[in-house]
Amino acid sequence: MKRKSIISIMLVAIFVLSVLSVQAAGTDKQKYNAVYGTGDQAITVATGSPGALGLLKALADPFCHVNNCRINWIKKGSGASLKAMKAGKVELVMVHAPAAEEKAVKEGWATMRTLLGSNEFYIVGPGSDSAGISKAGSAKDAYSMIAKAKAKFFSRGDNSGTHKKEMKIWKLAGIEPAGNWYVVTKDFMGPTLMRADKEIGYFMTDSSTFFAKQSKIRNLKILFKGDPILVNVYHALVASPERYPKANYTLAAKFVNFVSSAAGQKIFREYGKTKYGTPLYSDAEYAKKWEH
Repeated sequence: MKRKSIISIMLVAIFVLSVLSVQAAGTDKQKYNAVYGTGDQAITVATGSPGALGLLKALADPFCHVNNCRINWIKKGSGASLKAMKAGKVELVMVHAPAAEEKAVKEGWATMRTLLGSNEFYIVGPGSDSAGISKAGSAKDAYSMIAKAKAKFFSRGDNSGTHKKEMKIWKLAGIEPAGNWYVVTKDFMGPTLMRADKEIGYFMTDSSTFFAKQSKIRNLKILFKGDPILVNVYHALVASPERYPKANYTLAAKFVNFVSSAAGQKIFREYGKTKYGTPLYSDAEYAKKWEH
């Protein structure tokens, strides 16, 4: 009798441990938005729109095939991506926040800052353009006109590269945006763009996301673009091997070298052309003139 009880207890214990093991494995899987490749070694990359729009996959697939590796993607805006790197959670980031990037390198926890390419920001809004920004002379003027009209404006408000650029322009305009007209979403680029379309308001979106979502947009038009401040330059940064010795610096550096190579840059500047009818990004050669 005692023996049967002991066996029963052992079987229950084994079952509970197996369930916990499966749950733990499932939780680990869920922390990545996507995994590219099937090799033994891996790096984790944090980025926003390049991952969401498929550019990271287009770069990762051929790289992982040749190097027998995996690239794990975590969807984060530029601010959150850099924060994840500082916390030792990712080996590589693809971001567009120049001042924060330079600070990371200066502080010694990021290295190998490499120019990848660019896109640009558009200020979109309803065709009626109640704030009249289509006649603005600069992005700063466009923001001033929106604030003066108290026209509904959507902000990501998430410390992303887009949010940082938006706040820089408000500062240039001498305005601290606040009020019912200023809607903070705390969300990513695509969802915020689509919410602005649904609720009919102004928003500063990157060109890549606008073209990718264009077929679904019903109420918004590009009302202002072309100001140099709206150029959006992307860099890659790798976690410092001195600060994070357990990180796979070798593979991360190899991936950055691939993306900045002739083969990688061809993918970068042509990505989106087949699916959307226009490339979603410019390459590093074009981005050089806007780097600051």
